[in-house]
Amino acid sequence: MEAAATTGSERRLPGEKAQRIVEAMRSSVARRGVAGSTFDHVAREAGVSRGLLHYYFGTKERLLAEVVRHDCDVRMTMLDASLADASTPDDVLQTMVANLEHLIEAEPDLITLIFELFALSRRHEEVAAEFSELLRRTRQQLADVLRAKEAAGVVRLGAEAEEVADVLFAMADGMALRMVADPDRDWGSTLRASFVASRELLDAR
Repeated sequence: MEAAATTGSERRLPGEKAQRIVEAMRSSVARRGVAGSTFDHVAREAGVSRGLLHYYFGTKERLLAEVVRHDCDVRMTMLDASLADASTPDDVLQTMVANLEHLIEAEPDLITLIFELFALSRRHEEVAAEFSELLRRTRQQLADVLRAKEAAGVVRLGAEAEEVADVLFAMADGMALRMVADPDRDWGSTLRASFVASRELLDAR
């Protein structure tokens, strides 16, 4: 992440320092929640000054939005790459399920961050705009992939690409919330059921 979101004119933060801040905020929210994640905590853990965080991000809510945006960009890039070789509707869905399982196993903190950002968006107009834009961008990115797959004859969409992308993400978000909340349960059969429920959207006859 080279460019940091700011209030006012755009300011840029060196990539290595920005990455430390992102990781410190992610870790702090996972341990303390948003309310307990002060700039003092984040600055200390990132090895930067509190004033630098204020200068580049303004508020911790804006920093949280930047962290989620950065992490979602990384995940979407990985999803795009893993979908590149998908040659059937089942390949597409299996790839998305595998990505969800990897996310839950390797980066459960990101799920927490996303839902924290959603909760904040109900109370903060600026965060609501950030969250809405995040949803729009990820929906559009997946929709573009689905349109390309349809043009290549890989899938036959049962609705407009954006609508299919929204449904797939909605199912993934709901599954992620439940899987993180109940990590000891075997979710295999539920994931298979979600696969069956989603397949018609990618293989309309």
